[in-house]
Amino acid sequence: MFNFNLRLLRPDATSMWVDRVLERLKWYYNVMNGWKPAKFLICKKVGLDDVKLGGYTFDELLNLHRELSGKFSKLFNEVKNGKLTLREFNGLSSPKTTYLDVKVELVRNIMRSCYLCEHRCGVNRYESRGIMCRLGLEVYVSSYFLHIGEEAPLIPSGTIFYGSCNFRCVFCQNYEISQLRPYDGIKVNSKELALIQKHLREEGAININHVGGEPTPNLLTVLESFKYLDVNVPQLWNSNMYLTTQALNIILDVIDIWLPDFKYGNNSCALRLSKVNNYFDIVSRNHSIIYQNGDPIIIRHLVMPNHVECCTKPVLSWISNNCPNVLVNIMDQYRPEYLVLSKSSEYSDISRRPTYEELRKAYNYAKELNIAYEEVSR
Repeated sequence: MFNFNLRLLRPDATSMWVDRVLERLKWYYNVMNGWKPAKFLICKKVGLDDVKLGGYTFDELLNLHRELSGKFSKLFNEVKNGKLTLREFNGLSSPKTTYLDVKVELVRNIMRSCYLCEHRCGVNRYESRGIMCRLGLEVYVSSYFLHIGEEAPLIPSGTIFYGSCNFRCVFCQNYEISQLRPYDGIKVNSKELALIQKHLREEGAININHVGGEPTPNLLTVLESFKYLDVNVPQLWNSNMYLTTQALNIILDVIDIWLPDFKYGNNSCALRLSKVNNYFDIVSRNHSIIYQNGDPIIIRHLVMPNHVECCTKPVLSWISNNCPNVLVNIMDQYRPEYLVLSKSSEYSDISRRPTYEELRKAYNYAKELNIAYEEVSR
């Protein structure tokens, strides 16, 4: 699966598949190697015949989604536990109306008064653009490629960068696509997005990495693309995790591995630096949901200068208490960018890179808490 050049550039991409990494990422590892079907494929084997969703009310769709969720869980567990082989799974017939179809229809309804993310702007995105994401139904892909700079278990990652974001981080390293020019990429529909994913898999990607910007505003097209995607590849959600519980519950059964961001240890730092309300409450809630679902997770925490006590330590402490069996990337990549450079006096606390001492404090605190971070931190 790994070519020679990749082994030279990132030897850790193969050497770290032992012990804590393999234990925590086992489902993803099996899908990555083609031994188990990705969750979106399982969704397409669950459903009902002769059902036309157009006549369903939103509440009826929710009830149907709950019913099919139970059927999905049964089939998923049979596949996961080896009671159903991949060959037997592939031989199952697909219903006319699938669990995936129901998910797509739910998102279509939500976007008529949008509350995919916790800004809950209520905009009808069939007629105009969301207030924070600035997107209607259109999806812009800024770039897609095999990424070898991600965490070792994820490379080469078939990374799809979506334009726009629902955050306004003053230090954003991708500010050109997230804030300044979100529409500069190629405009894609669901079939075209499926072809991009297939191309990346065939080129050697071991996952499809939905990132940005932020993938959440593009959820409808992402879900629809799975209807047309005909290759087995794990789906990775690389997100700021500012989703509503309604949106998160819809995508839980299609994502094979999560790469959630957890920047701030309180709401006030998030409001000042990313312009979002109730950050810690919302993001911690969503991390709890995906953890309780039993999914593979690598949490990213960016160490920021002067924010070890107010952000790094509370985030790591929360992870230790609430999501102990995850991998955590304690990132040292922060550098002052975007508005921090032009308004350095306003953001003087983050106008430099973190010091060695700040990083050492972060790593030592993670060790004290017995957090598994060394295998994936860079």
